[in-house]
Amino acid sequence: MKNIYEILKEFGIELPAEKKADFEKAWKENYRTKAEYDNAVTKRDEYKSSLDTVNERLKEFDGVDVKDLQSQITKLQGDLQAKDAEYAQKEAERQFTGELSAAIKKAGGRNEKAVMAMLDMETLKASKNQSADIEAAIGAVKESDSYLFGSDEPFKNPVGSTGGNGGSGGADGVSALRAAMGLPENK
Repeated sequence: MKNIYEILKEFGIELPAEKKADFEKAWKENYRTKAEYDNAVTKRDEYKSSLDTVNERLKEFDGVDVKDLQSQITKLQGDLQAKDAEYAQKEAERQFTGELSAAIKKAGGRNEKAVMAMLDMETLKASKNQSADIEAAIGAVKESDSYLFGSDEPFKNPVGSTGGNGGSGGADGVSALRAAMGLPENK
């Protein structure tokens, strides 16, 4: 590529050295080289292509109601929160029921459903200290309705003679009857 001063010399124009600086400043402000021009054209084409791509993508959203989409998003978020709350409630219910069943078994309850029917479930669910309150409530039911629970006392089954063939040791009928009833021997 030719220098501008060489081009001017070919046309018979020669600039004095003191005017070269002013000339160079003036032409650089007003003119660009072909390489700079080609670079600017390439960038312009890239920007135009990018703009066309963006415009095509924007056309896909023509007719879309943004407010409707926002209301749908809000509704779906509300549904999701409701599902989360429902799941948390079911999980708390499951844990409460499991803890209550374990406490009834530990207390010797014969029928879980019957014992649960005697309890104030809503109060126990709302309790801050559920395990202690469950044990207290089961204890109260055990006191008032002990038939719902197994006996803590061991069975007194005396082993002795049945009164046949003159067996050994206290074969009279009254002592066997007293032993069967759990009464002390008559002395």
